[in-house]
Amino acid sequence: MGALFFSQTSQAGKWLGFVTAIWVQAISGNNYTFSNYSDALKSLMALTQLQLNQLSVAKDVGKAFGILAGLASDKLPTPLILLIGSLEGFIGYGAQWLVVSQKVRPLPYWQMCIFLCMGGNSTTWMNTAVLVTCMRNFRKNRGPVSGILKGYVGLSTAIFTDLCSALFSDSPSSFLLMLAIVPAVVCLAAVFFLREVPETPTATAAASAPDVTESHYFNIFNTLAVVIALYLLAFDMTGHHGRTLSIAFSIGLLVLLSTPLAIPLYSAMQNYYSTRSHAADIEHQIQDPLLGQDGSIDGAETRPAQTTVVEPNKKRRPLIGEDHSIVEATRTVDFWVLFVSFLCGVGTGMAVMNNMGQMGLALGHSDVSMFVSLISISGFFGRIVSGSVSEYFLGKAATPRPLWNAASQILMTVGYVVLAVALPGSLYIGSIVVGFCYGVRLAISVPTASELFGLKNYGLLYNVLILNLPLGSFLFSGLLAGFLYDAEATKLPGGGNTCIGAHCYRNVFIVMAFACLLGFVLDLILAYRTKSLYSKIHASKKSKRSSSAVTKAP
Repeated sequence: MGALFFSQTSQAGKWLGFVTAIWVQAISGNNYTFSNYSDALKSLMALTQLQLNQLSVAKDVGKAFGILAGLASDKLPTPLILLIGSLEGFIGYGAQWLVVSQKVRPLPYWQMCIFLCMGGNSTTWMNTAVLVTCMRNFRKNRGPVSGILKGYVGLSTAIFTDLCSALFSDSPSSFLLMLAIVPAVVCLAAVFFLREVPETPTATAAASAPDVTESHYFNIFNTLAVVIALYLLAFDMTGHHGRTLSIAFSIGLLVLLSTPLAIPLYSAMQNYYSTRSHAADIEHQIQDPLLGQDGSIDGAETRPAQTTVVEPNKKRRPLIGEDHSIVEATRTVDFWVLFVSFLCGVGTGMAVMNNMGQMGLALGHSDVSMFVSLISISGFFGRIVSGSVSEYFLGKAATPRPLWNAASQILMTVGYVVLAVALPGSLYIGSIVVGFCYGVRLAISVPTASELFGLKNYGLLYNVLILNLPLGSFLFSGLLAGFLYDAEATKLPGGGNTCIGAHCYRNVFIVMAFACLLGFVLDLILAYRTKSLYSKIHASKKSKRSSSAVTKAP
C-alpha cells in the first residue's frame, strides 16, 4: 500500500520528489564557496590575485558547458542527469582536495583550471535536473517553486560553511572533501525519487481550478526554509562554539533539513484515507505553455477569436508567451534585454562572492567565513521572498516579474556604494544587500524565462541564460577585479601579492554600481514590453479563481 501512495504518479510521490529536489539544491551551491578555500590555493600555488581570479573564472566557465545539460534534459531521464553531475563534482572537487590537503604536489595551473571547471559544471547538471522537472511538475506555481529551490541553493553555502566550521574548524581541505562527497551521496538518494510526473487521465477535471492544497504546502516549505536560515544565522552570530555545542548544532541542522519529509508523508496519509472521488484532486500535467498557440493562457481565452490567414507551408513565429526554440528565443529583443540585465546583476554578484576572501583581508578581517555565510543567508531570503511576493502580485495586480528585478538592481547599486565608501561595518551591510539582491535576481529570472518563452525547451533555454555566470565572472571578477586589485597591490618576495586598505576594491565597486544602473534601465524596459503578457496571465488566474468559486457554490 505504501508503494502505491509513493508511486511516481501519486501526489505523495510528486511531493517526495520535490523534497529530494530541495536536498539536491541544498548541496548544489558549492560554486559560491570559492572564498572559503581560495586563500589556501593562492598561498600553496604562489598566485597573484589576477591568477587566482582566473581560477575562479575557470570554475564559472564550467557553467557555460551547462548547455550540454540543457540539451540532455529533453533526451535523458532525470536520474541519469543527476548521476552525471554527482560524478563530475566528485572528480573535480576531489582533485582540489588532494592539492589543498597536500596529498599530492600542486598540479600545473592549467590542470587546476580543468578540475575547477569540472566542479563548476557539475552543478549545472544537478540544477537542470531539479528545475526542469519541478517546473513541469508544478506549472501553476512557478514563482514559489523557483523561490524555494533557488533559496536552498543560497543556503547551501552557509550549510557547508557552518558544518565545516562546526566539525572541522574551518579547515580548507576538509571543506573541499565535503564538497566532493556530500553532493554525490545526496544525488544518489535523489535518483530514486525525483522524476517528472506523467499526465494522469483522472486529473483533467482538476486542471481548471487552482490547487489550494498545493499553495498551502508551498507556504509550509517556505516557513521551514526560513527556520533553517534563522538557525544558521544564529550559529554565525553567536561567535566561537565549543566542540559539544558544534556537534549539537550539526545534528540539529540535519534534523531541520529532514523536516520537509512531513509533507509527502501527510499527503500519503491523506491519499490512504480519502475516497475514490478525491482521486480527481491529482494535479493535471498541462502540456501547453502559459500563452497557448491560440492566444489563450492555460486554456483560458483572453480575447475574441479572430480569423487569421496563414500562408500554406509557412510556420509563423511564436508570440511572446508561447513555446520558443532556443533559436527563436534568441531572435527576440526580449531575450537579449533579459540576458544583459541578468548579466549586470549576477555578474557583479559573482565578483563579490569570488573575491570575498581578499575583500575581507583588505578591510582587516582575518576570517571571512562570516561574510560568506551572510551573503548565502541573505541570498536565501532574496530568493524565498521574491518568488512568493512576485507570484502574489502577479495574481493580484498583474505586476510584471521584471519589475522586481529592476527593484533589486537599484538596491544592489546602493550596496556597492556602501562597499566603496568602506566605513566601519560596510562589509557587513554590503554583504547582506548584495546577497539579497543576487538571490532576487536568480529567483525571478527563472520563472520569467519560462513565462516569456515556454517550458517545451526550458532546459536548454535556462542553461543559455546562465551563460551570464561565467561571462560575468570573467568580465567583473577575472578582468575588472583582478586588474584593479593587482594595480593597487604590493608584490611579495616569494611570489604573489597582497593589498590592505579600502582603496584595494573601491574602483571595482564603483564600476559595478554603474553596471547595476544599466541593468535597472533594461529591467524597466522589459517590464514595459511584457506588460500585456502578464495582464493575460493575471486574467487567466482571475478567471480560474472565479470558476472555482462557482463550482464550489451550493
